Amino acid sequence: MTDAWHQYGGDLAIGPSGDIALARGSESGQQRVLRRLLTNPGDYLWSPTYGAGLGRFVGQPVAAPQIEAVIRGQMFKEAVVARQPEPVIAVVADQAGKVFAEVRYADAAGGNAAVSVTVDNG
Repeated sequence: MTDAWHQYGGDLAIGPSGDIALARGSESGQQRVLRRLLTNPGDYLWSPTYGAGLGRFVGQPVAAPQIEAVIRGQMFKEAVVARQPEPVIAVVADQAGKVFAEVRYADAAGGNAAVSVTVDNG
């Protein structure tokens, strides 16, 4: 699958020939997973239930189990995430109030991938 290369929160990238850069394979999948985790439900006009909305945890008391449950509930909604083995989700809070979430999953097209998200509650 080929998508326009777009890292969440950034601009479209320019490819080597001056056109829009493309993301393929696991890179495209990682971008899709990250976009799903960071998009707030209701923000995507054509699909109001799309997104995990991890940003809503910013400034809130650390709720690592709740964050993990939200991530887990969204992972299989992306076709790029293989059903077996199940994704491994680690949510850890440091003493400064930052919450780090790392998700490792098997890419449905083969191979492994990972995304990392930081929620700064400090």
